Amino acid sequence: MNKDDVVRGLAEDSMAAEAARNEAEQFRALAEAAREVRDHHREALETIRQEREQLRDTAETSRVASEDARRAAETARTAIEEARVATHAAREAVVDAVRATADAMSGSLAQMEVVEGMRRTLREIRDMHKLDAH
Repeated sequence: MNKDDVVRGLAEDSMAAEAARNEAEQFRALAEAAREVRDHHREALETIRQEREQLRDTAETSRVASEDARRAAETARTAIEEARVATHAAREAVVDAVRATADAMSGSLAQMEVVEGMRRTLREIRDMHKLDAH
């Protein structure tokens, strides 16, 4: 082997080493890019997970609000029914009171008619006594 062959061999080894370094750098850059993509996907998945959790919380809040509204509606329906029953009872009480008032007024009228009849009778008696006295 002569000196030129050795130099040529070293030059080829040097070029092969440089090509290997370049290829290793490319693989390192690709690996870094892959890590960045993986990290980006991981962050996107975490964002989706958090959004799902928020949606679950919102759904639960909506469910509770819906249940509260249903209970409030049921309470209102019960109150309306109780008010209807109380109104009916009050109406019956008013009718009974009007009847009692009418009965009392009828009794008073009858008493007033008796008293008026007694006054007429007393006037007639008085008028007769006046006539007898003259």
